[in-house]
Amino acid sequence: MNTILLSMPFGALERQALGLSLLKPSLEKAGHPTTVRYFGFDFARLIGVSEYRWVNHELPYIAFAGDWCFTSHLYGDRASADRDYVDQILTERWRISASDLNRLLKVRAQTGTFLDHCMGAINWNDYQMVGFTSTFEQNIASLALAKRLKQAFPHLKTVFGGANWEGEMGLELHRQFPFVDYVCSGESELSLPALCNAIDAGELPSCIPGLSYRHANTSITTPAGKPLENLDELPIPDYSDFFENLESTGVDTDVVPVLLFESARGCWWGAKSHCTFCGLNGGAMAFRAKSQTRALSELRSLVSRWRVSIIEAVDNILDMAYFDKFLPALTQQQDELQLFYEVKANLSRRHMKSLAAAGVHRIQPGIESMNDHVLALMRKGTTALQNIQMLKWCQEYGISAEWNLLYGFPGETKADYVQMLSLLPAIRHLRAPSACGPLRLDRFSPYFDHAETFGLTHLRAISSMRFLYPFEESVLSKISYYFDFDYPDGIAAADHAAEVIRYVDTWQRNPELGTLRASLVPDGSLLLVDSRSTATLTHLTLRGIEQAAFEYCDTAHSIDGVHRHLRQRFPDQTASIDSLRAFLDSAVANYLMVRDGDRYLSLAIASPDLRPTLERAEEQKPRSQFAVLES
Repeated sequence: MNTILLSMPFGALERQALGLSLLKPSLEKAGHPTTVRYFGFDFARLIGVSEYRWVNHELPYIAFAGDWCFTSHLYGDRASADRDYVDQILTERWRISASDLNRLLKVRAQTGTFLDHCMGAINWNDYQMVGFTSTFEQNIASLALAKRLKQAFPHLKTVFGGANWEGEMGLELHRQFPFVDYVCSGESELSLPALCNAIDAGELPSCIPGLSYRHANTSITTPAGKPLENLDELPIPDYSDFFENLESTGVDTDVVPVLLFESARGCWWGAKSHCTFCGLNGGAMAFRAKSQTRALSELRSLVSRWRVSIIEAVDNILDMAYFDKFLPALTQQQDELQLFYEVKANLSRRHMKSLAAAGVHRIQPGIESMNDHVLALMRKGTTALQNIQMLKWCQEYGISAEWNLLYGFPGETKADYVQMLSLLPAIRHLRAPSACGPLRLDRFSPYFDHAETFGLTHLRAISSMRFLYPFEESVLSKISYYFDFDYPDGIAAADHAAEVIRYVDTWQRNPELGTLRASLVPDGSLLLVDSRSTATLTHLTLRGIEQAAFEYCDTAHSIDGVHRHLRQRFPDQTASIDSLRAFLDSAVANYLMVRDGDRYLSLAIASPDLRPTLERAEEQKPRSQFAVLES
């Protein structure tokens, strides 16, 4: 089975299609020669890399404007539906400007030329199977080309996979598009080679798990397969086609590639407490990680072969065991790598130091709120002060943290956002949220699976879907990943959060240029220098008990915990808890600390001379897997 696997627009130009790069060696091991083609590069060359990136990164992704550009080549002319899409989705819902709309229409006008190019760029008679990966806005372009290919080359077997074809979505899309022969749902490193073997042998693939196929004009789906347990059995991804296509299409001068790296699948936190809004890991929540030896050797192999130093781990969450061997080994290598990882926000200072030393320059720590009640509604397993201390430590160790502020969670109150608004001015010197937006309802999330339990009503496919797929609402609800919904009390998502939304918008547009820094002076006392626009005390020196209290609150602690610490440090002169509270509250009033309930956290960015003191202090505390807040 000579096979070609395709990545269509609007796949990200700088990233490999990891799934295809794993499937290629898996298929070839089973005896099926395989080629991967990145047609996104071809389209970017046609319309311009800047235009491609604009559609891919700057237009609202749930408007699916990139998908809409290809609809006429899948369904034919639908002038009325297209006018309604422009009016109702682009203009009314997303307020796209007239100039941006004209820009999008010019991109749309090139899609026919692009598909003609795809038909002529490959000798399709050389292949028996063509596979499409589809994530985000790749679906309509992929379907449009698959339809043309099936008409012109009936012998070609068409197979689809990827996030857009997971579970029920894949089965229903298979029913609606008869030119799609097979769907591989979920992890396909085993199922796709097995499918090729079955086709080669002239057998029905009825025993292959996670598959949809057609028999007697009926779409049949097999039971979901078990997730791969031993990830060390996976091949090293083959990125050769990506780099060859990048260079041959001539867009390599405008695209800086990053190297995708996988060390784990699933989510260990989600397996314990599934975040209510998270739709990732639809059928494979169980956490599995590669052995640290295998992960390290694979990373070294990829970097050595492709000479790319910007690495993005695709893991949903970093395996905590990797702090033992994997990250220290990267530190010793000194390869000047720039890594990205998703982590949990309640890491300790020790963990942050280890990440920075290993070359992890960018993280996504899963920070989505600065209110404990809202975080509890999300089941995040973190607190607002933990989130703030994470941002503070990121700034100290030179790690860029990407975080969002989300609102509209069922059960939140106006008081939650009043409290949040009291915290935000004090942390203005830290990194602003990358985005601030309403709750999005995703398939596979607890909110989707148990909507009535959470008080969410009238679930329906997100409104843009009816302009991408001309099907009944019942069908749209089966193929959509995103959903619109109503709250039972009729409130809008932003009703409680309006003032916070305005504050964050100002924060993003006008970041604080000053900072709050703490350093040690020669006599051992602590100097705070506040250059923020809100500074009331530009210079403050702390000594003795006050210095010890402030330094101890580098990690959030209750006032009782601070008092116990001071009694141990200064058994003969410990201040009363009332005087301690007065000092801590005065620090809060001057934006030197934040308070949440009876817990306090210092906000000063520790200078390099102070960090060893704080790191040693943490080492003296009992270690646990996470930074623990005292109860």
